[in-house]
Amino acid sequence: MRFGSLAEFRDRGAGLLARGPVCLILSEDGVELGSTIRHHLERGFRRVVVFAADAHGIDPALEEEVVCVRCDTTADHALETVVNAAIGIAAPGTWMAYVYNAEYLLYPFCEDRTISELCAFCAEERRDSVLTYVLDLYAADLTAHPDGVDLGSAHFDRTAHYALARWERGQPKERQMDFFGGLRWRFEEHVPRERRRIDRIAVFRTKPGLMLRPDHTFADEEYNTYAGTWHNSPTAAIGSFRVAKSLRRNPGSRKAITTFRWSNSTPFAWTSRQIMDLGLMEPGQWF
Repeated sequence: MRFGSLAEFRDRGAGLLARGPVCLILSEDGVELGSTIRHHLERGFRRVVVFAADAHGIDPALEEEVVCVRCDTTADHALETVVNAAIGIAAPGTWMAYVYNAEYLLYPFCEDRTISELCAFCAEERRDSVLTYVLDLYAADLTAHPDGVDLGSAHFDRTAHYALARWERGQPKERQMDFFGGLRWRFEEHVPRERRRIDRIAVFRTKPGLMLRPDHTFADEEYNTYAGTWHNSPTAAIGSFRVAKSLRRNPGSRKAITTFRWSNSTPFAWTSRQIMDLGLMEPGQWF
């Protein structure tokens, strides 16, 4: 199904979001859009909604499996506009996730368990959100892949990820931290300060009045916590080529950076086990 605008989606799309989990994909440039769609369909999302300036760029083989919404995904505040529109028309309690094109959600045991199983466990644990770390992926050879994107040779940083307390009015926020690392940390001179964090609340459950803010946090502070007060909670990860694409597209950083690889680069295995073994994702009480 196609919608010609975000306004039309708001008016007529509520029935399509009646059952979750729902995956929202914002396509900024179409790079690896097909693989992004396939990856999330394979994770078991009941509905995948693609927001793009040109919906005709979607692989015809996938058109029947997704909902397409035409909108400008490169406009200021496009992300929160799209996500909040979907929240506004979805039934309360619907689980959602959001990614950009060339981003791939992984969660503990995702090779054998569906996203519905993860969401059901979180609901049983009285959690309405899943903290998600964005792991910057990059092509091993920028000569062969000048846009920085190659799924077959994808690498990421196995170390140098860290967290700092998140402060408000001189006090640290309870169970909230700011996470950093990856390409944004190594090439921070090319990344605006407000875009250097690698944490998102990319998986969440809708409720009336819920609002996503421009910094990937929600207005409901409990949604921004990494765990409940009673025990550890599952976290997830997003393998993302988005920063690599940006650094290769920008003339200044493209000239300055000849390779993304360094001593702590490692091939990305596309498995949850690799990410958990490196301490970049945890199952919490979910075994």
